[in-house]
Amino acid sequence: MAARSVVTKEPAYVVAWNALLADGATAAACAETLTQGQRDGGAMWGDRPLCVSLRPNFVTKRQYAANAAASEALYGALGRLERSLLRDDELRRELDLSAEEDRLALADPGFTAASPSSRLDGFVSDGVIRYVEYNAESPAGMAYNDVLVKIFDRLPAMRAFRKKYRARPVRAASKQLTAMSRAHGRKVGTIAIVDWTGLPTLTEFQMFQRAFTESGVKTLICAPEDLTYRAGRLRAKGTPIDVVYRRVLLSELLAKPEVARPLLKAYLAGDVTVVNSLRAKLLHKKMSLALLSDDRYARLYTPPQRRAIAKHVPWTRKVREGHTTYGDKVIDLTEFVLRNRERLVLKPNDEYGGKGVILGWTVDKTEWEQALIGSLTTSSVVQEKVPVPREPFPVVLDKVHFLDLSVDCDPYLFWGRVGGVLTRLSSSALLNVTAGAGSVVPTYLVEGAA
Repeated sequence: MAARSVVTKEPAYVVAWNALLADGATAAACAETLTQGQRDGGAMWGDRPLCVSLRPNFVTKRQYAANAAASEALYGALGRLERSLLRDDELRRELDLSAEEDRLALADPGFTAASPSSRLDGFVSDGVIRYVEYNAESPAGMAYNDVLVKIFDRLPAMRAFRKKYRARPVRAASKQLTAMSRAHGRKVGTIAIVDWTGLPTLTEFQMFQRAFTESGVKTLICAPEDLTYRAGRLRAKGTPIDVVYRRVLLSELLAKPEVARPLLKAYLAGDVTVVNSLRAKLLHKKMSLALLSDDRYARLYTPPQRRAIAKHVPWTRKVREGHTTYGDKVIDLTEFVLRNRERLVLKPNDEYGGKGVILGWTVDKTEWEQALIGSLTTSSVVQEKVPVPREPFPVVLDKVHFLDLSVDCDPYLFWGRVGGVLTRLSSSALLNVTAGAGSVVPTYLVEGAA
C-alpha cells in the first residue's frame, strides 16, 4: 500500500522497447498476438484477459538478486516465528486463530516447511523491496505467468528487442510439482487440485493439470465435496490420491464442516500429503507481519533477520487499545491511527483479494473513524503505507495508449528459495486481480546489448 506514487525515469531498454511499438504495424501485430494467445492459452480471469500490457516488466539481474536475497532472509525470519508460535500458546493467541485452526496448525503435516510454496507481496522503490503481505496458504498466478511468457516470447517486438538486449523470462510453475514431490517424500502417483467449482481460477488449474500430466503424474481437478476417505485412503471421484494441491482456503473449508471432513481426517491421520499444509494458516494471517515488525518480538530473530525486517517490512501492528512503539516513541495506538489516516492502511487479519482493506488516504475522516471502530471489534492489523512505483506501460484499449500504472513485485518461494515472481499492474491504489483492479505481466531479466 502506497505512501506516494513514485514515477521512475525510464531506463534505456524500456525506451528501446517503446520505440518498437511506435511502428503501427508492429504494435497491431503485438496486440493481436497477445489477445489471441491469451484466448487460446486460457490466460483469462473469468471472461477478461489477464494481461492488457504490450510490455513485460523488465528487471535487471542485480535487482532481481537483491529482491531474492531480501525474500529469502524474511522467509528465514518467518520460519523462526513459526517455530516459536508452535511452542508458545500465548504467542499463538496473538493470531486470533479459531479453535479448529489452532488444532490443525499443531498437527504434524508430515514435512518440515508449512508452506513448500509461498509468495511475498511487495513493492520496489529506490531499489528496496518492501513487503506488505505474506501469502503462505495458496499462492496463485504461477501458471498464468508462464503462459504469458510463451505469448510474449512470440511478440514481434520481443524478437526485435532481443537483437539488441538479452532478455530472459522468469518462470515459476514447474517448481510447484518439485516442491510438492519433496513434501511427499516419495514418488507421486496422483495429485488432486482442490478448490470450489465455478471459480475464475479454473483456467490456471487446467494449466497445472496439463503440466503435471505431461510430467507423468495423473492429475484431477475436483471440489472438496468430491473427496471421500475410507480405509486409510483419500479418494477424489473414486481415484486414490497421493497429494492434494490445496487451492481452497482453510477458512472457507472450515465453514462447511461436513464437506471438509474427508480431507481433514485423511490429513490428521497422515494418509495424504497436503500442500500447502493446514499449518500454513499460522503465517498466512496478516498478524504475521505485525509479529515481525513489533520490537516486542525482536528476540525471536537473529541480528541479520532483524536488519532485514527493519529494511523490508513496514510498521505493522494488531489493532487494539493500548500502547505500542513507532520508531523510538511510545504511542497510544488508537489515537495514532486516528491522527495519521493519510499514511495508514487497515486490513482484516484473514482475508484475501483485497477484501475489507481500507486505504486511509482514499477515505474521509468519518469513514476512517468508522473503519477503526470496526477493526477494534474484529481481528485486524494496521500497516504503514509504502512507496508504490508507477511506470508508463503500453496498454491495449481502442489502440495502444501509454498509461502510468502501479507495479508490484511478488516473489515466489519454494522451500525458502526464490523461484519466480508475479508482477501486477494497476491504475488503482489496490493492486489485486481478484478485486478486479489488476493486470498480470511476465517478468524478464534484462541485460545490456546482446
